[in-house]
Amino acid sequence: MEEDTRKKLGEGRLSEVKDTQTLLVGTYTSKQEKEVTTEHIHELKSLCDTYGLDPIVSVIAPLRKIEASTFLGKGKIEEIAEICQEKGINIVIFDDEISPQQQRNLEKIFERIVIDRTELILGVFAQRAQTKEAKLQVKLAQFKYQLPRLKRLWTHLERQRVSGKGGGYLKGMGERQIEVDRRLLRERITKLQNELNEVKKHRTVQRKARVKKGIPTIAIVGYTNAGKSTLFQAMTKEEVFIEDKLFATLDTTTRQIHLPGGQKVLFIDTVGFIRKIPTTLVAAFKSTLEEAIQTDILLHVIDASSPHALDQAKETKAILKELGAADRPVITVFNKTDKKLSSETLVKLRVTYPHTVEISAKTHKGIDELYHKIAEMISRLRKTVHLKIPQSHYALVSLLMKEARILSSDYIDNYIVIDAEIPSHLEHKVEMFEK
Repeated sequence: MEEDTRKKLGEGRLSEVKDTQTLLVGTYTSKQEKEVTTEHIHELKSLCDTYGLDPIVSVIAPLRKIEASTFLGKGKIEEIAEICQEKGINIVIFDDEISPQQQRNLEKIFERIVIDRTELILGVFAQRAQTKEAKLQVKLAQFKYQLPRLKRLWTHLERQRVSGKGGGYLKGMGERQIEVDRRLLRERITKLQNELNEVKKHRTVQRKARVKKGIPTIAIVGYTNAGKSTLFQAMTKEEVFIEDKLFATLDTTTRQIHLPGGQKVLFIDTVGFIRKIPTTLVAAFKSTLEEAIQTDILLHVIDASSPHALDQAKETKAILKELGAADRPVITVFNKTDKKLSSETLVKLRVTYPHTVEISAKTHKGIDELYHKIAEMISRLRKTVHLKIPQSHYALVSLLMKEARILSSDYIDNYIVIDAEIPSHLEHKVEMFEK
């Protein structure tokens, strides 16, 4: 039985899918939200296409209140059930996150697989993870998502009641199996977290080595499918996997290049962001995303040809803030300018974001200007300081060792005297200790 459990827990929910006809469900609470919901459903379709599902019907419904047992009201549930029957739908996907109980109840009513946007994103990540680290991160996120949903795995096992003194009962196979599942999942989660902690330590060592060399690092961030990998390839002349699908890149890639003036820099390509990205995924990928947090400059790539460019850029900024990277110097890159652009969208983007460069990573238009902008920002980023820090402030010394380039250090009396080349975001932390 335990081996059967391991097999079940190792499979994502979407691994059960054979027939791919899918119905999508989105909701809105006001007329103003309806257009946004339509846009979210369009993105959900793209996620389905990326995974290999066939979204043939969309239902966009007003939501007056969330029903505790089924999320939607009885009338809309009956309407969806009829559509599923008529159209031969096999999978129903909610754009909103639904609870484990709602999921179980809806599956009983529809007699179809029911998942939400979170589970679909996890499925896409699982499908597209290539390296060991990415696979570990996705698996950790999946296991954390599965933990409160274990009951669904064993609903075929009846709870066996046995009469006896006090009218008690013995645990049936299903109840016992859920307990086994929980134990196995928690064991796996702990093991995966330990493995990822080792990866994080390795990344920290690599990062410290880069800092000591004093080579500026630049992370390319942005919404999924904004053209980050195409830009990375254009700037590094490095062949990387590029595909016109969401989340073509899950793994961080780092390459060193020389800017036209001779300055060495490291470029880091990172995983793309998306609306409603599962918190379990953000947590699992945090060690990877720290590559973006700890860099000198962020290149925020925006698909300027998208009608939803402003919203996508806003979502990227929100995730960067959640990761603690909101204070990093940013160059905003308006990409895909070789396509037809909305002049209204472009004006709004220019007003909203300073330090911008307009490029086409595909045709290399604007790349030289971007090189110049990066070199200009690097020259303003680093400052050499001479510091006398009390030993009681050793936390600051630790921070400097992590993020600055230490030129020399010595212990004098109760002070640590340091000469260092620091990034600009640390200046306010050390100014009171400058000599």
